[in-house]
Amino acid sequence: MKPSEDREAGVQTPVKFLKGIGEVRSRWLAKLGVKTILDLLELFPRTYIQRVMNTPIAEFRIGQQVAFTAQICWVDKRMTKKNQPQINIGISDGVSAMVCTWFKFYPGLEEQLKPGAMAWFSGNMSEYQNMLQLIHPEFELLEEEQESDFWKERPILPVYPLSGNLTQKIIRNAVLQAFSQYAQKLDDNLPDDIIQKHRFEQRKNALQMMHFATKPEIIDRVRNRFAYEELFYQQLMWARHNIFHQKEITGITFVNKKQLTRKMYDKLPFQLTKAQKRVIREIFEDMTSGKQMSRLLQGDVGSGKTIVTLFAILLAVENGFQAAFMAPTEILAEQHYRNICQLIEAAGLGQSEQLEEGPSGDKTSTDASLRWNDGLKVCLLKGGQYKGKKELKEQIACGGINLIIGTHALLQEDVVFQNLGFVAVDEQHRFGVEQRAKLGKRKPHPDMLYLSATPIPRSLAMTVYGDLEVSILDELPPNRKPVNTFVRSSAKLDIVWLEISKELKKGRQVYIVCPLIEESEKSDLLSAETLYNHVKSKVFPAYLTSLLHGRMKAADKEAIMHAFKQGMVKILVSTTVIEVGVDVPNATVMLIEHAERFGLAQLHQLRGRVGRGADQSYCYLIEHQPISAIGRERLATMTSTTDGFVIAEKDLELRGPGEFFGTEQSGLPRFRFANLIRDQHLLKLARNDAFDLIGKDFAFSLPEHAMVQKQFLTLYGKKETLMMY
Repeated sequence: MKPSEDREAGVQTPVKFLKGIGEVRSRWLAKLGVKTILDLLELFPRTYIQRVMNTPIAEFRIGQQVAFTAQICWVDKRMTKKNQPQINIGISDGVSAMVCTWFKFYPGLEEQLKPGAMAWFSGNMSEYQNMLQLIHPEFELLEEEQESDFWKERPILPVYPLSGNLTQKIIRNAVLQAFSQYAQKLDDNLPDDIIQKHRFEQRKNALQMMHFATKPEIIDRVRNRFAYEELFYQQLMWARHNIFHQKEITGITFVNKKQLTRKMYDKLPFQLTKAQKRVIREIFEDMTSGKQMSRLLQGDVGSGKTIVTLFAILLAVENGFQAAFMAPTEILAEQHYRNICQLIEAAGLGQSEQLEEGPSGDKTSTDASLRWNDGLKVCLLKGGQYKGKKELKEQIACGGINLIIGTHALLQEDVVFQNLGFVAVDEQHRFGVEQRAKLGKRKPHPDMLYLSATPIPRSLAMTVYGDLEVSILDELPPNRKPVNTFVRSSAKLDIVWLEISKELKKGRQVYIVCPLIEESEKSDLLSAETLYNHVKSKVFPAYLTSLLHGRMKAADKEAIMHAFKQGMVKILVSTTVIEVGVDVPNATVMLIEHAERFGLAQLHQLRGRVGRGADQSYCYLIEHQPISAIGRERLATMTSTTDGFVIAEKDLELRGPGEFFGTEQSGLPRFRFANLIRDQHLLKLARNDAFDLIGKDFAFSLPEHAMVQKQFLTLYGKKETLMMY
């Protein structure tokens, strides 16, 4: 057995063989992802205790996240007015005092909290009756006896995640034992030249520092090393993907014939913005290059992504290819279908034949498609069964339809394209990685344009879409006015109704959004049904009000939206179903109930439903107490800017990368160390190093990269297989 293999076998020993662990505790550790000695060595502390008084209590501020040591002064257990047990303790740093409160706690907590004991506390600082307070803080007693004298002498103690009946003492002693027996058997995960270049610690030394640090600055330095490592391997995947596409994938070489594209440009009923012209040039350069385009088009609400996409579609069609436009929902697909058909007709490319009134009153044909005199044919393809769907698929297969707009139905096995040349994927983060790549795998390889109405911070785009070129529409049409945004307390809603009535008297329309459809016993949120009944009967009885939510039948939703678009319905009370796919220029008011419960991206999308015409629009964010510090910061951000990219950066900062898209399908990597706000400089270093390595050694064939190849395949082998084609 080779030395490296022997070392690997050692750290792969099951953790149950460590003294003091055994079968039962190993099962609890397994819930933390710890099954082997190596897993335990890489179980990084989630925080640290410093055995000194840190920031004085008197300097704490409301909403601040704090971690400190203090002495327990008194303990009080009582019953609340709702006959629920409650524990309060007073703690002091010797000068100032505060209260910690638990409304929910495990049996035995009261016995642990003894007056006179020193403890470490962590939580979000709040206030109650003019006294600082921590609700449900994390804590650890500092006077408990340790199995090892080693930990008694440490100025800093690691704090690990727990499960089952595990304690910090158990895990600390297990970590100490594992390091004493196996530390020399650890291999590095970074090439020597990179370690020397950035002056990183060797991996085994860095791991020891992470667990047994004596100074806070050591912890920060070592964390940077592991953050870089995570980012480096993730960027290796994008570097390989990028080079693979350049060398192995042959795209279509389109010719800018200026047939349909010139007619569209000359007869548009409006002027393109400078940003739209720039992005169209970027897309056309890709499409005429002979390489398969992989481009992300970012644009704020109302920036004109649809018209830009239409120009790319027309370039593909005038070259004799089919184009597909995929959206995540039927509402959005139908919106694109109507808008594109209207743009084509308004630009004078042709007059549609055999149009009939659909169930909503909109013009649509019996087979859900439009034929144009210039030979361009557009169809809408959705899921489920409906009249004419089989015939549509037959026309797609024989090339009789040029542009196919649809939902996930475009990915079905029985949807066969004759010569697909261009694919646009809207709100692409709502599709899985494999779904996004499926259409691009067809031969000849079509050009791919991914659209996002949610502006994505650059650091996030580099990690989630690291192989894509990026185009940004950072300019709104000149007739758009910024939406005036206000935060209002729910206690002052009557004043807001008066302000809204002024808009209604001008003939304008109003959106009212609620987070829930109906009341729930477990929730104190206001429901759309409750507010709808109140607005309809009590607030604005003179105006026609309708209710819209996701549980309604498609035909009912369509009829309500048509009535709202036509101006018959003046007030639309809705859930977030109107977040995308709704365009009513006459609507000038957006009121969002329980705005503190929404994320910044969603608030921005909802606000984007108004301000779509030439009239001044307004957004009222109704907050309900109590409101968290983060909730308050979100609302303050909404009132301070309408720039979607500024909002996106703040959203990433407040929510973190894991929740930015709000979906597991986003393909977002889960980093243990890397923070995409804090570590942007590390991301740039890691990206440059990864692309440099792959540029020199794509297949990891050099001996010094054997370790890198092994680690890379372990981390990203399966995902890379899904993406490469």
